[in-house]
Amino acid sequence: KYAMDRLSGAQRLEANGECALGKSTLQVMIVDDHPLVREGLVALIRATTGLQVCAEAGNAEEALSAIANEVPDLVVLDLVLPGKDGIELIKDIRVQYPRVRVLVLSMHEEALYVERALRAGANGYIMKCEPGAKVIDAIRSVQRGELVVSSAIASHMLRPSVSNKSGTDTRTSIERLSDRELQVFSDIGRGKSTQEIAHSLNLSFKTIQTYREHIKRKLGLRNATDLVHCAMHWVGTE
Repeated sequence: KYAMDRLSGAQRLEANGECALGKSTLQVMIVDDHPLVREGLVALIRATTGLQVCAEAGNAEEALSAIANEVPDLVVLDLVLPGKDGIELIKDIRVQYPRVRVLVLSMHEEALYVERALRAGANGYIMKCEPGAKVIDAIRSVQRGELVVSSAIASHMLRPSVSNKSGTDTRTSIERLSDRELQVFSDIGRGKSTQEIAHSLNLSFKTIQTYREHIKRKLGLRNATDLVHCAMHWVGTE
């Protein structure tokens, strides 16, 4: 299903360094839960000299399986995935396949997501609204070992550091949530029940309840109803 060439996993690992230096065709894997988005990226990459799509995946589990089989040089992924989200997938890739580079292609322009993705180990973060040429440029830059962030996103990220000269913590309450708490919070906002979240994340019902309590405390929310309303508002403004 995922094979697009004849190299074995071991051979791909040896070739990985050469690909990153432009000595061979760069093997790219695409991770997005929308087939139409994947199809568009596949067409874009296949039309570009020196790039080849070696695998596709619609969620984190499929992605890790495909990486094990194909050992791509670079993974282009979305942050919003069913089950384990893109942030957690980036962390898994960093631990299991440290030589594989990661470029996030997301609809989220908030610095909150960018900072978490880069902290998790992503090599770049660009917006889905960018033209195809910009996406290819970003892939090439990451291939060369550069850190890539869309200019619009970079300006958003710099603004707080420029305005805050007192050294105090000016993060919003949402920013104080851990990566896992933010994922649970977002899932609540998308209408998922505690049981559904527990199943999708392969965690216990009690664990998700604990996360909900932590989120309420950090956001200063009184009850479950306030939590749901706040989460739905957050997801609606992402």
